[in-house]
Amino acid sequence: MRLSALLFLAILNATAGDAAFAADPALRIEGVAGRDGVAKAALQLSLADIAAMPRTSLKAKTHDGKEHTFEGVAVAEVLHSAGLPQAEDVRGPMLARYILVSAHDGYRAIFSLPELDPAFTDNRALLADKMDGQPLSDRDGPLRLVLPNEKREARWVRMLERIEILAAPDTVR
Repeated sequence: MRLSALLFLAILNATAGDAAFAADPALRIEGVAGRDGVAKAALQLSLADIAAMPRTSLKAKTHDGKEHTFEGVAVAEVLHSAGLPQAEDVRGPMLARYILVSAHDGYRAIFSLPELDPAFTDNRALLADKMDGQPLSDRDGPLRLVLPNEKREARWVRMLERIEILAAPDTVR
């Protein structure tokens, strides 16, 4: 009886730990400003927040040449939820802004706003949390940026944890 109670408490604590992990911020989006230049507060999303967003899937080949099915949320949807202007609102000074995505291990990649906006391109960008129906491995996840139309995976950022919207320096000649 005593052993059963200890096992029950251990399972309860492990489950509570998983629930707390799901509520921890998994992704931070910062630097978003509207066309008027007014900065918006940073958006922090937990894995549960991301899982509750509209889901999509796509097939893509990884560096080993094998095709996999990735599931997650369109990057455009995540950026829209943070308040980033899209479509016809991306013009003028907005075109001098760029997106810097960063991974837990320090890996980073840059995108122009139109590269991730479906109003400008047919290329799909996915914030994946599953591959072949399973959560991403610790090596790749919990979140991974997947870009199936790119010839190399150089900008497929694994362990993604931050998206920053930055402005290109204003140079006057």
